[in-house]
Amino acid sequence: MGANSSSISELPENEYLKKLSGAEPISENDPFWNQLLSFSFTAPTNSADLKLLEEATISVCKSLVEKNPRTGNLGSLIKVFLSRTKELKISAECQNHLFIWQAHNALFIICCLLKVFISRMSEEELQLHFTYEEKTPGSYGTECEDLIEELLCCLIQLIVEVPLLDITYSISLEAVTTLIVFLSCQLFHKEILRESIIHKYLMHGRCLPYTSRLVKTLLYNFIRQERSPPPGTHVFQQQTDGGGLLYGIASGVATGLWTVFTLGGVGSKATPQLEQCSPLANQSLLLLLVLANLTDAPDTPNPYRQAIMSFKNTQDSTAFSSSNPHAFQINFNSLYTALCEQQKSDQATLLLYMLLHQNGNVRTYVLARTDIENLVLPILEILYHVEERNSHHVYMALIILLILTEDDGFNRSIHEVILKNITWYAERVLTEISLGSLLILVVIRTIQYNMTRTRDKYLHTNCLAALANMSAQFRSLHQYAAQRIISLFSLLSRKHNKVLEQATQSLRGSLSSNDSPLPDYAQDLNVIEEVIRMMLEIINSCLTNSLHHNPNLVYALLYKRDLFEQFRTHPSFQDIMQNIDLVISFFSSRLEQAGAELSVERVLEIIKQGAVALPKDRLRKFPELKFKYVEEEQPEEFFIPYVWSLVYNSAVALYWNPRDIQLFTMDSG
Repeated sequence: MGANSSSISELPENEYLKKLSGAEPISENDPFWNQLLSFSFTAPTNSADLKLLEEATISVCKSLVEKNPRTGNLGSLIKVFLSRTKELKISAECQNHLFIWQAHNALFIICCLLKVFISRMSEEELQLHFTYEEKTPGSYGTECEDLIEELLCCLIQLIVEVPLLDITYSISLEAVTTLIVFLSCQLFHKEILRESIIHKYLMHGRCLPYTSRLVKTLLYNFIRQERSPPPGTHVFQQQTDGGGLLYGIASGVATGLWTVFTLGGVGSKATPQLEQCSPLANQSLLLLLVLANLTDAPDTPNPYRQAIMSFKNTQDSTAFSSSNPHAFQINFNSLYTALCEQQKSDQATLLLYMLLHQNGNVRTYVLARTDIENLVLPILEILYHVEERNSHHVYMALIILLILTEDDGFNRSIHEVILKNITWYAERVLTEISLGSLLILVVIRTIQYNMTRTRDKYLHTNCLAALANMSAQFRSLHQYAAQRIISLFSLLSRKHNKVLEQATQSLRGSLSSNDSPLPDYAQDLNVIEEVIRMMLEIINSCLTNSLHHNPNLVYALLYKRDLFEQFRTHPSFQDIMQNIDLVISFFSSRLEQAGAELSVERVLEIIKQGAVALPKDRLRKFPELKFKYVEEEQPEEFFIPYVWSLVYNSAVALYWNPRDIQLFTMDSG
């Protein structure tokens, strides 16, 4: 790098990088570092450019890997960076652009080198490279560990203490990214890391007191969604006296050595991708998810997960529990707004899931909001566009709905929220519909999509569980929602008949031939009968708890009453069919008494009158349908690969070479 480097293509022949990776040790006080850190090429802002950077510098990195255990130049570079950051907060407050620029460039080089080192060696070997003086094999340990811990602690301090300004945006982003790189050892292991040197440093010792402040800062970075400052404002600004991009440097360094550095390059325009998002917010959220999903240490639980589980609203004046030293306060209104706005990304949906599932304060706050549609609608859009989303994003959205529907207040309130013109719902024009009816439509559509495409029992179960939780609180169902409930039952009925017919034919064929094995139709039949049973329970729950509120469902039930004939005497459904059969018979009789050729309006009027007259004591009471989301016993087997797949696929994350990745097994969607 250095003063003469202006593009990635020139890096392999850069004299300063060659010296850094050479056989000669460089003291941390050598003027060489000022020259090395004086580069101004366009910094990469996406994975494609970062791939080019890695390819251009691979020869330098290989040389450094080979020679660094003897020269200690990586350790010297890190010590130079540490010395530059000691007064970084003051530099930001005093607008010391030059000082921040140097520190950023040092960290940028460290981050790039670390990524290559971590992908090519074990953590134990990495420790050796942090040794800054020659030692005999087996004698390294304490000193190099301290240097790793010092760098990690410095990065955390930089994130939580340096104010976020235009001139500090780049170095804050680089600090967050470097921490992700430090933790990326997981990508290069087939198994979940349960004992890691880096994890130990972050969850113990000098880093531990910063836990709550780091989590809080990362959350606020996500909340603020600060975009990268315009080109030309990151570090240097032109002087008003016409002197150009120069500084009066009291240290006597030649002014021509220092050139402008911007995140997007001198005079370049931000890419459309960066115009639409905040790199710092994205990286901060990824780091937060990675930290929250570190496995617990043998003697202590993950402090970052503890912090996420226990933080409170700034308006909450109750005392913190003494059992959790990592609790803190944050503005829930700002957090809620950010969560509502960012649900198009996997990582934001995963954060929402974690907060609703693990933080009772957040869950209580969300359920008390009077504008809950702002959160639910983006979740419904994820499910509606199921074919465009990866399966894990769909699962997270669905589990969020399941968690929300565990609350009866939520189930009541969503039917009171009236929506106008839902443009993204394409099957039918919905000029006016309640949020509750829309939720039912989207969940049923997800079930039908799953039946014809993925056939995932887990997805089926969670969709039906959400409907079951809501069923007792169904209110004023939209006629289309009521139709779709009965249409889903019709689809299940046809599928049941088809499987039953296949099983019968297979059994007949087996009597004439003993050679061919029988398909397992009994298992298929059992699964579909479980689903049919649950649908009948959902319909029954609505009829027994809120029949008078749902004339459209009764209308749809009567219109398709023939569907239920075959299930009246079926041993698996006889009990639950009693109530449904009673309702069908009662209202059919009243319609017959009213005469033939009745209009839709007249039928609905008769249903409303009959709902008042129906003796409720004749309906058999069943246990209340309530399903709670229960996380698997070993959730890290799902969540850790999922989180790292998000890091791997992030548009503004570092480039990861696919051939080196071992844990990464999730689909990129």
